[in-house]
Amino acid sequence: THNLPPGLEYLNQLDRIIIHQQVDLLEAILGTETSSKYEIKNHLGQRVYFAVEENDCFDRNLCSPIRSFTIRIADNMGQEVIRVIRPLRCNSCWFPCFLQKLEVQSPPGTVAGYVVQNWDPFLPKFTIQNQSKEDILKIIGPYATCGCFEDVDFEVKALNEMTTIGKISKYWSGFVNNAFTNTANFGIEVPVDLDVRMKAVMIGACFLIDLMFFENSLDGL
Repeated sequence: THNLPPGLEYLNQLDRIIIHQQVDLLEAILGTETSSKYEIKNHLGQRVYFAVEENDCFDRNLCSPIRSFTIRIADNMGQEVIRVIRPLRCNSCWFPCFLQKLEVQSPPGTVAGYVVQNWDPFLPKFTIQNQSKEDILKIIGPYATCGCFEDVDFEVKALNEMTTIGKISKYWSGFVNNAFTNTANFGIEVPVDLDVRMKAVMIGACFLIDLMFFENSLDGL
């Protein structure tokens, strides 16, 4: 563990990560887009990290689902351990040369890996890459992400896309919680022995999936 990025030692023990978006009352009441804040927890509901999105009012309100952002993830001592950077890019399968790409750093300033959107006319597809931009895993979502009163699963697969090793799930948690506050609740399930850097990249992938597919949805309603 002495070779792990500082602050990621705890991820070494986890095979399930919960991401819960904190409710912003101003956004819920007025409909004004504010900076997102998240708690990242273990399977027991204990907070491991907290995350804050940084961008400006223009990005949040006019470019909402495709907005650029920096998400800073800190441990319970307030030390930043992961940084997620998303540039402003296209969100359409008709522009395959400018699809989504997200960089995850851990520690901040040192690349841990990337999430790269793959062109597909029907399914959401992404590749998880390491710091050398070598392909490590695939993420494949469903044809429809509306949910219809149930969880939405994005499967984590081996590079051959045949073997499923985990998933990123958008949890449906009820009409009142989702329709009126539009909060995000996600679960990440991966092998416990997956490199902690790739677990950090999975957290970044979860944020990207949330913004691309659920930012303006009513979560299946």
